[in-house]
Amino acid sequence: MVTADTARSIVGIAGNVISFGLFLSPLPTFLKICEKKAVEGFSPVPYLATFLNCMMWVFYGLPIVHPNSLLVITINGAGLLLQAAYLTIFVLYSTASGRRMVLKVVAAELLLVAAVSVGVLLGAKTHEKRSLIVGVMCVIFCICMYAAPLAAMRLVIRTKSVKYMPFTLSLASLLNGICWTLYALIKFDIFITIPNGLGTLLSSAQLVLYACYYSSTPKDDGKPDPQPSTVTMEPRDEIVSLSSVSIR
Repeated sequence: MVTADTARSIVGIAGNVISFGLFLSPLPTFLKICEKKAVEGFSPVPYLATFLNCMMWVFYGLPIVHPNSLLVITINGAGLLLQAAYLTIFVLYSTASGRRMVLKVVAAELLLVAAVSVGVLLGAKTHEKRSLIVGVMCVIFCICMYAAPLAAMRLVIRTKSVKYMPFTLSLASLLNGICWTLYALIKFDIFITIPNGLGTLLSSAQLVLYACYYSSTPKDDGKPDPQPSTVTMEPRDEIVSLSSVSIR
């Protein structure tokens, strides 16, 4: 008979595989940046946010904070390395002002996580207290990041087009949210349940929108899309950030 620990490990491994694929989803964007040697209109904001989020979840999963959370560490550690690589590319190919902004934000995030780590380890003496403090902060960061997929869904409704909301990515995000929600429910962990439960609901809503607006989406005629002068983040970046926030 399969024990709860075994079931949790199986679900967690499946979640790691799906999550890693989602972390790799921005790769075409960065290959394009490397090819053109310029970041153009792409925004570093989703990757800066995910960098901070991954750091906090790695800290949450450490044995000194929340024991028996190895799979949380492995996937967020991998995500942290990938976000660091993405941000390095931004720094290399950004303008001077953009480079300074990215470096300042990364430095502030590192200082924040260092301060939280020292404060929690010195101020909270039990695993329960440490898990509570760090878990609440992780959930807050995740919920704040849900502004990105909401913006993407608003774009779909406004344009009546799912061009910038790929079906496979939305489906993978749904499967990812389900895996990590099940992982959290097998041995109940409210701090993993809340963000992934929300991620599951948002991914489901994206698929509903996809079904509603697929038929009204203009067929690609090969012509480049017009670029609004005020755009600072491509719609695809909004979708990519959803993948990041639901991986816990």
